[in-house]
Amino acid sequence: MSAMGVVICLAIAASAGLGVYLRMRQTATVDAHRDQVPPDFAQEVTLDDHRRAAEYTIAKTKFSVAETIFDAAISIAWLALGLAPLYAAIAAFVEPGLVRSVLFVLVFGVIGSLIDMPFAAARAFWLEDRFGFNRLTPQKFLVDQAKSGALELAISTPLLFGMFWLLSAAPDTWWLIAYVVFIAIAIAMTVIYPTVIAPLFNKFSPLEDGAMKWRMEALLARCGFESKGLYVMDASTRSTHGNAYFSGFGKAKRIVFFDTLLEKHSPDEIESILAHELGHFKFGHVRQMLALAAAIAFVGFAVLWWAFASDVFAGWFGLPNDPGVVLVALLLAREPISHVLSPLLAWRSRRAEFEADAFARDIVGKEPMISALTRLTRDNLATLTPDPLYATFYFSHPPVPVRVAQLRAAA
Repeated sequence: MSAMGVVICLAIAASAGLGVYLRMRQTATVDAHRDQVPPDFAQEVTLDDHRRAAEYTIAKTKFSVAETIFDAAISIAWLALGLAPLYAAIAAFVEPGLVRSVLFVLVFGVIGSLIDMPFAAARAFWLEDRFGFNRLTPQKFLVDQAKSGALELAISTPLLFGMFWLLSAAPDTWWLIAYVVFIAIAIAMTVIYPTVIAPLFNKFSPLEDGAMKWRMEALLARCGFESKGLYVMDASTRSTHGNAYFSGFGKAKRIVFFDTLLEKHSPDEIESILAHELGHFKFGHVRQMLALAAAIAFVGFAVLWWAFASDVFAGWFGLPNDPGVVLVALLLAREPISHVLSPLLAWRSRRAEFEADAFARDIVGKEPMISALTRLTRDNLATLTPDPLYATFYFSHPPVPVRVAQLRAAA
C-alpha cells in the first residue's frame, strides 16, 4: 500500500473517531438531563417516560458506537488486506472480462451483507426488543433479509454489466451515459418502489371509508393534492414505531399511514401529520432532494471516470486495476467525505422540516401539530435533550423541542 492509501485508511479511522466522539457527547448530554423533563413538555411527558427515553437513546447510541468502530475496521481491513485475496480467488476460476468484474462486486456485496447481518439482528432482537418496539420474529427477519438480498442482486447485476460494458464501448463518455441512466432509474424508482417493491415486505390496504378518510380527503382537496389513494401499512408486524409518508410523482402519488400511527393518534393529530407531509409536496422538497442527490451523483460518476481511466487509485492500495475492484475500493474509501458533508445535508433536510411544519400550522393550526409531535416523541422514546453538535451532524429532523418552540413562537 502506498502512502496515499495509508492516508485514506487513516482518514477512515479519523472519521470513525469523530463519529464516536459525537456519539459519546450525545450519551453524556442525554444522561445529564435524564432526571428533568424540559418545562415545555412537563404536562405531557412524565418523568418516567423521559427517563425511559434517555435509556433508549443511550443504549441506541452506544450500539451505534460499536457499529461505527466495527464498520471502520472492516473497511480498512478490506482495503489493506481483503480485496486483493478476494480478487485472486475469483480470478483463479473466472477469465478476465465483464463476468469477473461483476462477480467480484456481487461476491463482495454478499460477504458484506453477511458481515452486517449480526448487527441487524442485534438491533431488532436485543435493542428494539428490550424497549418493546420489536415485533419481528426470527423467521420474518430472515425472510426480509433474503428478499432484500435477492432484490439487490436482481437490480444491481444488470446495472453493473451495463456500466462495465459502457466502460469499454465508450471509454470517453461512458460515465455521462451511465449518469443519465442512473438518474432515470432513480426517478422511476419513486413510482416503482411504492407499487412494486414495498408490497413485497408489507401489506397496504386502502384507508377504510368513514370520518377519518373523509377528513383526510377534504384536507387533500384544500391543499390541491391529487393522489392515487390513501393507504394503511401493516407496520405493526415489525415494529410499534409510528409514521406516515407520501411517495411517487404525478398521478402515482400515494399517502401511506402506519397502522401504529392510526392506533395511537387523535384525528386532529393525524390531520396535522398529513398536513406536514403535504407541506413537503407543496414546497417541492422531494424534487429538491432529488436534484441535490443528482448533483452529488454527478460528482461521484466523475470520480469513477477518473479512477477507471488510470491505475492511480487502485495502485494506492496495491490492487489490480479491474473495474469491479476500483468500484468497491471507492465505495469503501468514500466514508470520510460523506461524513464531512453530513452536516450540510442534514441542515438542508431540517430546513425542509421547518417549512413543512409552518405549512401544517397554517393549514390546521399549531396545537394539533404540537400535540402530534409530543405524542410521537413520547411513543417512540425520542430524547427531548439531544446534544446540539450531534444533532447538527445526524438529525435529519430538527429536535422536537426546537420545532415546538418555533410553532409556538409563530403569530
